[in-house]
Amino acid sequence: MNFRIKKLDIFIARQFGLLFAGTFFICQFVLMMQFLWRYIDDLIGKGISLDIMAQFFWYMALMMVPQALPLAILLSSLITFGNLGESSELTAIKAAGISLMQSFRSLIVITSLICITSFVFQNNIGPTANMKLAQLFLSMKQKSPELEIPEGVFYDGIPNCNIYVQKKNLKTGKLYGIMVYRMTASYEDAAIILADSGMIQSTAEKKHLLLSLWSGEWFENMQSQELAGSASVPYRRESFISKRIYLDFDADFSLTDASSLSGNARGKSLKEIVNSIDSLNGTYDSIGRVSYNQARTFYFANVHLPKKDSLVAVKHGMSKSFDIDKVFGKAPAEQKRMAVSSALGKVQSAVNDLDFRSMMTKDNERTVREHQIEAQNKFMLALQCLLFFFIGAPLGAIIRKGGLGVPVIVSVLVFIVFYIIDNSSYQMARKGMWAVWMGRTLAPVVMTPLAVFITYKACNDSMVFNADAWRDMFRRLLGLRTKRSIQGKEVIINEPNYADDHDKLLIINKDVVAYSKAHKLVAPPNVIKVFFKYRPDHEIERVNEEFEAVIKDLANTRDTYILQQINQYPILTLKAHTRPFERKWLNILSALIVPLGMFFYFRMWRFRLRLLRDLKQIRFTDTNIINHIERKQRLAAELAHQHENEAQGSEKE
Repeated sequence: MNFRIKKLDIFIARQFGLLFAGTFFICQFVLMMQFLWRYIDDLIGKGISLDIMAQFFWYMALMMVPQALPLAILLSSLITFGNLGESSELTAIKAAGISLMQSFRSLIVITSLICITSFVFQNNIGPTANMKLAQLFLSMKQKSPELEIPEGVFYDGIPNCNIYVQKKNLKTGKLYGIMVYRMTASYEDAAIILADSGMIQSTAEKKHLLLSLWSGEWFENMQSQELAGSASVPYRRESFISKRIYLDFDADFSLTDASSLSGNARGKSLKEIVNSIDSLNGTYDSIGRVSYNQARTFYFANVHLPKKDSLVAVKHGMSKSFDIDKVFGKAPAEQKRMAVSSALGKVQSAVNDLDFRSMMTKDNERTVREHQIEAQNKFMLALQCLLFFFIGAPLGAIIRKGGLGVPVIVSVLVFIVFYIIDNSSYQMARKGMWAVWMGRTLAPVVMTPLAVFITYKACNDSMVFNADAWRDMFRRLLGLRTKRSIQGKEVIINEPNYADDHDKLLIINKDVVAYSKAHKLVAPPNVIKVFFKYRPDHEIERVNEEFEAVIKDLANTRDTYILQQINQYPILTLKAHTRPFERKWLNILSALIVPLGMFFYFRMWRFRLRLLRDLKQIRFTDTNIINHIERKQRLAAELAHQHENEAQGSEKE
């Protein structure tokens, strides 16, 4: 048996491995395309060589590996067990006495190894890939400034030149509403160029930029030139229809200095992140202490007064008749103005200082949060592999559909739900609205019960996607009822015993009245009896049993009126008005959880009121059926008496 199980493990592992290799590259490609689509506008038209683009895609692929692994495991495990279920191999495995968890054994080991590999990859290779990718991306953005010039702001990416563009056409490359501010040696040697439209292009040798301008004016300061001595020509003004200007700019590709990216948390290993957090906290604590000391010195400083003046000040301060407004009112106007101006200046200075310190504090907190988020990401991305396996493999065993049809749809739906929760919680943690640990663990915590539930259902061969079962569960949870639907029978073997049913309905009416008076269903339920000291309601169970027996007998009738009336009988809920759950500990737990307990309490009260309405409906319908049976009995007696009289008359004749 052990040898067969080992062979089975190898077989399942081989099936999973082949699918995992294929799905991994598919997921990797999809994630790379999604990433590339976000930044395609920053990369197109840069004239970047193939080796640089190859480096860019290589580092991007390395960066996407930890994200592609969980999705690949989800899809491959779902397809693997879907194929086994569709080909009835999974049924044969269970028939051989091997449980579903035993068939998971080899894949659990493989997935655990992938988790460890993912963590090691993120800790050792991922930071370097992220840093290189960020460096390449920033260098690519700076390579062709003609494409980076924004609308409505001054652009200083070109040396010794600031360019303002009011509007630009991305299709034609034309710029409109251009203002160029050129500065070479000093502010005295400056030029301002205004143009209605223009275009900027790189030269063939990639060493200059050609700025073509149309319909504009050129203003140039002449103070640093020979003509500066002439008072009649302080500057030069030129109107032009068309003009070309060459700007010095080296467009050859060169990597940006990586030191500017040293604060990026994604480019650090776990050890480096921990060290950076300690260093940042130490630095920010020292800054906080310095700020506190400065605030105490400048804003809460003790004023040193001579002894005589201090005594006078204390005396005036303790005096009830002393009024600072009166003292201020007696001061000269110039002194008042100086006092108000000084106070306003101090307040404004304090506000500006506090705003600056607040901004600096927020920046520091954001930097620390980014490092904490990245540290937890390394663990969460690794654990997602194991979590997605226990979602995908049981789902495949339940669905039993292989291929790339249903498994892909289910995988995408699961991943979308996980991504929405994870991305939302990430943004909340990044902005400081949630704690970091809460933001990074919310998605796994939400999806873990789903994984446990699906695994439990798969191991017990339960139907997860049984529509009738789910419909029945929600009907019971929401308290929805079903209506009776009793149709007339074409062939009736045993006719109803109307007399016996008549007597039973009379007894049921009396029991219903007695039950309603004894239990006071209008009043709210007793909390202690409901949650802590439950006693079953056997009386309503007995009444319902007798009631259903009468209905079963009357269902054999040919009388359409009686059939119509018994369909008016409600279907009683026998336990919902007494307790929330069957188990006592669940009732106690629901009472201790106050919001849940309130929900079930009012739910039971609702069922008590509904039971009261149902009992009234039963009495009303019982009365109609009883009266109808009595009419039939009287009519039958009259007909029998008439037939008897006719028989007696015929005998006399």
